[in-house]
Order: sequence, then C-alpha cells, then structure tokens
Amino acid sequence: MKLLDKNISPLGMGCWPIGGPFFEGDVPKGYSRTDDATSLRTLAAALDHGVTVFDTASVYGAGHAERLMGQALAKAQDALIITKIGIGFNEASKEITGAETDPATVIPAIERSLRRLNRECVDIVLLHLNDLPIAEAEPLFDAMETARQAGKLRAFGWSTDFPDRAKALASYDGAGAVEHAMHVFFAATALQETLHETGLTPLIRSPLAMGLLTGTKTPDTMLPDTDTRAHNTPWNDYFTDGRPTQSYLDRLSIVRDLLQTGGRSLTQGAICWLWGKSGRNIVLPGARTPEQIIENAGAMAFGPLPTDTMAEIERILPRPPEGPPRAR
Repeated sequence: MKLLDKNISPLGMGCWPIGGPFFEGDVPKGYSRTDDATSLRTLAAALDHGVTVFDTASVYGAGHAERLMGQALAKAQDALIITKIGIGFNEASKEITGAETDPATVIPAIERSLRRLNRECVDIVLLHLNDLPIAEAEPLFDAMETARQAGKLRAFGWSTDFPDRAKALASYDGAGAVEHAMHVFFAATALQETLHETGLTPLIRSPLAMGLLTGTKTPDTMLPDTDTRAHNTPWNDYFTDGRPTQSYLDRLSIVRDLLQTGGRSLTQGAICWLWGKSGRNIVLPGARTPEQIIENAGAMAFGPLPTDTMAEIERILPRPPEGPPRAR
C-alpha cells in the first residue's frame, strides 16, 4: 500500500515499549525490562522482516525512543516515521511536565524531534492530546501547517478516539491521518466510519489490547510496578491493579480458536482481524524484542481473516455497546 507516495507495509512497529522509563510524578508511563541493545536489535529485525512504518512519540522515554530510532533507522530513509507532540517533558529527569497547548511550542517541539530522529523532515506529526477541545487544537494545527510548508513534516494528524476531532482535522490541507485505539474487543465503528468518509488514513494503536491479545497473560499474571499497565487509568481497562481484567480474558477464550484460523498465531490473528475490518488500516502493535516484531510481521504473509471467520467472530463475541466516545 502507499502513504504519502511511499510504498509502505500495512503493519508498523509501535515504539512506546522501547523508550524505557519515564514518569508523571511518581507514576511510571513507560514499559519495564527494556535495554538499548535489545531495542536496537528489535528495530533492525523490523526492517529485516519488511516493516517500513515506525510509530513513536516525543514523550516516549522522554525522547529516548526517538533517539534510538534515529540511530537504528539512519540508513533507512525510505522508512515512514510517525511521531507525536503536545506533551512536555524534561529529557534529563525523564519527567512529564504537562500538556503543551501554546502554538508557539509546536515548531520547537518538531525541531527537537527531528534532531533526535536524525531526520530533516518527518513524515507525519500527530497531536498527542486525545481529548483536547477542538478550539484549542486548531491553533496547533495552524502551526503544524506552517511547519509543513517549511518542509519540516509531510503531513499531520491527531491521536484521538473522538469522531468530532477527526472531522475537524479533515478540513486542513495538510491533514493525513488519525491514530486511534481499535482491537477485537473494541471495533471503533463510529471513528472508522468517519475516517472512511473524510479519507484520513487510520493508524491503529493498541491493536493487541495492551498485550492481552497475545495470549501470554493469564489470571495469575502480575505486572511489575515499573510497568505503566500496572497502574489503573481511565483509558486502560485491560488491566486492573496490575492483573488482566477477567472480562477481557473471558472474551478472548471465546474467539481464540477463530483468531488462529489458517495457522496464524493468536497475535497474528488479532492483527489480521483489523485488516478484515478495513484494508485501509495501518496496524501499529508495540514491540520490545526481536521475537515480538518478527511474530507481528508474520501476519503480513496471511493477510485479512477470511470473511466467514470475521462473521463468526461478530456472531459469538459479546461486545459491550460502543457508547459515547472517550479516550482509550
């Protein structure tokens, strides 16, 4: 498939897990058990296995994920890179300093990302503030358009789960994509319809429900306190008090065999379900190790789940009503 005139893979690598620790107050916002050598091998394995899209944010690891990408992807100039701005941080202390909603912060933030990424131009810059009111976001997109015209980025977008935000974004000439949560447990129907209507490219984050759809989590799993998923937040209901939420594990048991149709692993089936929902979806599962990215990339050899399998999943999977939009 093509995006911004580049031939890209329909599956990318989410780079939040490789960023390492960073904090909001005393609460960890990164993933534990990372080391730079493994992260660099993971990025190299992604390239070796046909992954050409890399999704990050300036705040991941307080800039560290971008720095690792700048090192590993220096010779991969054809790779499509997505980053996000809008959350301030102290790179030395690895502390989040708060939302950045002043339009004057936009171009300096992009320029810092470019230096860390070792790029003169980044393909897509997303606003990282999921539920920011539209009136406050519009001046930020005006500044992104100025940066686009100056050659610092090729397109911009929003990481948001709100259809009204996507519609507002679509009015900009430089708007290209919306990144939003979607997975077997949550079909994001309203937002997917909005993106189809507006022509904005859907970038799918949390496609594995923060790891639940890998099948590696059981009722006995207890995440370490250093893992962001161990801390209860309104947007992350996949884990409760550091343990997988049982209702999700119950739903997974219902569709486990269907997701493994045709010899797919459970992870690959969850990715292929997203392509079964729309051939426009660019799926961005996170990866921390070479083994994880190699398994993720293997989904590309299978493609979308068969139509009859998709229909059977919809028939038997008990999904709560989507309800009003909320940050996920």
